[in-house]
Amino acid sequence: MQERTESDSRKLLGRLRDALAGDDEGQARLDKITHLIATSMGCEVCSIYLFRDEDTLELCATEGLNKDAVHQTRMKMGEGLVGRVAKKRLVINTSDAPQAKGFRYMPETGEEIYSSFVGVPIQRLGDTLGVLVTQSKTAREFNMDEVYALEVVAMVLAEMTELGAFVGEGAAMSARHSQPVLLRGTVAQEGVAEGHIWLHEPRVVVSNPIADDPEREAQRLTEAVDALRLSVDQMLTMAKGDKDQQEVIETYRMFANSKGWMRRMQADITQGLSAEAAVEKEQSLAQSRIGQSSDNYMRERLSDLDDLSNRLLRILTGQGSDTGAEMPSDPILVARNIGPAELLEYGRSLRGIILEQGSVGSHAAIVARALAIPLIVHAGRITNEALNGDHVMVDGEQGIVHLRPDDTVATAFRDKIAMQEAAQERYSSIRDKPATTECGATISLQMNAGLMADLPSLENSGAEGVGLFRTELQFLVRNQMPRRADLSVLYKRVLDAAQGKRVVFRTLDIGSDKVLPYMKPNEEPNPALGWRAIRVGLDKPGIMRMQLQALCRAADGGPLTVMFPFIAQFEEYRAARAEVDKTLAREAKLGHKLPSSIEVGAMLETPSLAFAPDKFFEEVGFLSIGGNDLKQFFFAADRENERVRKRYDTLNVSFLSFLERIVERCDATGTPLSFCGEDAGRPVEALCFAAIGMRSLSMRPASIGPVKSLLRRSNLAEVRAVIQEAQDRGEMTVRPAVMEYLRAKH
Repeated sequence: MQERTESDSRKLLGRLRDALAGDDEGQARLDKITHLIATSMGCEVCSIYLFRDEDTLELCATEGLNKDAVHQTRMKMGEGLVGRVAKKRLVINTSDAPQAKGFRYMPETGEEIYSSFVGVPIQRLGDTLGVLVTQSKTAREFNMDEVYALEVVAMVLAEMTELGAFVGEGAAMSARHSQPVLLRGTVAQEGVAEGHIWLHEPRVVVSNPIADDPEREAQRLTEAVDALRLSVDQMLTMAKGDKDQQEVIETYRMFANSKGWMRRMQADITQGLSAEAAVEKEQSLAQSRIGQSSDNYMRERLSDLDDLSNRLLRILTGQGSDTGAEMPSDPILVARNIGPAELLEYGRSLRGIILEQGSVGSHAAIVARALAIPLIVHAGRITNEALNGDHVMVDGEQGIVHLRPDDTVATAFRDKIAMQEAAQERYSSIRDKPATTECGATISLQMNAGLMADLPSLENSGAEGVGLFRTELQFLVRNQMPRRADLSVLYKRVLDAAQGKRVVFRTLDIGSDKVLPYMKPNEEPNPALGWRAIRVGLDKPGIMRMQLQALCRAADGGPLTVMFPFIAQFEEYRAARAEVDKTLAREAKLGHKLPSSIEVGAMLETPSLAFAPDKFFEEVGFLSIGGNDLKQFFFAADRENERVRKRYDTLNVSFLSFLERIVERCDATGTPLSFCGEDAGRPVEALCFAAIGMRSLSMRPASIGPVKSLLRRSNLAEVRAVIQEAQDRGEMTVRPAVMEYLRAKH
């Protein structure tokens, strides 16, 4: 076969454009395209496979293979050479296809007579849409120029597939963004919601992937990159003095000035692509590499390049963030990722949030919990699949997104929402009643909060107080350290809104997954076990003192409750308590009103604190078990790791026995104890905690009704006996036994 030249490639793209410009239907267009590619490449065979569902490829057009195999030949992701191209998102180029690893013989196609094979993924922004294949009887490998030309053609096919150029009969040729899609993710905030999509960053549409004038396109690209570099330089000037922001923008600057990046895009233009298509081709390759890289540093750098590509595309197309679309009345926000300040700007107007990236402990998750908005993270492909205005249902109980659901799914989902609403109405009837069990024990149910917006829930949920007020949110949503006076005003508003009910203020809990934008991040191999929470407070006492002063002044002569996070040993509590005493002495010296009383407690989030000396339990004002962290450290199971976070049950006998030991120690010293975390808001778990002796639980407001309802219908002595029997039998977890007891009783 003759070697391809640049002009040959442009001629092929020109013919493709002409074929696409006609009035032919989708199937006729695909047939023309396979004929054109085979003829231009000097091959006997050209075939196009498209996905009919998430895991199945279908032969949709061919030149050279048996025509009867079209829409009949199908293969799973990873099956055969075509399936391997799709799964690995890599080119397979072999001179002896039947002997190649993974080859699958498809007798209906008649392809056994062809030795040479090259398969190229048809992909757009990390989303694989299909596979382009050329085959030849001659046993040879296709050269680099030929493979490159096919990659350029695949880029055009991806864009045209996205734009609906190949719509026809059958699932594989159905219109993009029109079929129901089910996506699975990770629950970061529970709840269910129905609404319509609102894209945080509207997609850029490339409607002109093929260009006639390479010189003009190269000039357009140069001008756009110059504008991009200028904007990055301006960003760098604005970030002057902020070391962390400067580091990020310096990375942008490095990419914007990358000669290799520019050279690759210019080569794509020479082959016949428009400037926009050249940028998107490089962006698609970067996103593909992001998905394959396990190196966090590389993933971050590739994400920077992806973000820079988006900026460049917006310059080239003139498509900004403001598309003129109106936000729906029931918006479900979709984004790759989002910061806490941006999320707070949307506020409670959102019905739900779906993120392609994110994490259970991210800033966005903290804000979503504070606003009680269902949030699903790790919902792969959502930004590629969803369009503004698409109907969507978010199941924040199961971690499922139903995008463009059919009537059957929608009806079932609405029934689920109706049942939950009916249950909430039933719970409202016991809102003002105590959580007193059948055996006469009363459990104090409190709520977790982090924003002023949470406080109306204090009365509506029936919570007796705020068992945890996360003070870090006010630090996370700012670009600079908040002032003491501002914090004091905010804390006073919180106390006023609580109307005399107890509010437990947890001091600044940063580090691990919560990094302040204005503090230099520490590159730590395992941040969850690193420099965080009280460790930061004790090493940077100025921040802790400022916060303690703000809290004392906010109390305005009333009672104050302060809790220190992540205390791992007695000495840390004593050092933190000493800071409280110094602050009180300083405030008295300055003539400020002191709190009428002050409780100082600690969060038990590390197993080590459960084995602290008796003296610690005698001195500490109260203890709150931080269930989320304690559980991950007890089982050595990272709660950000989906492979292990659900592997261990909270009602595991070992963990429950450990909690019993903490209850016994607190009972012996008369130390008030509570359990705070997601598990406290799960009725069965809450019942078991109460049965082993815990008398205070703190949870999200929406969980108080269900937990109270079950407690009021239960006998703790009976549940305790069920737990004891399961322990004596050597059960791994008490859950089955407790569930069986509840089924028999209720």
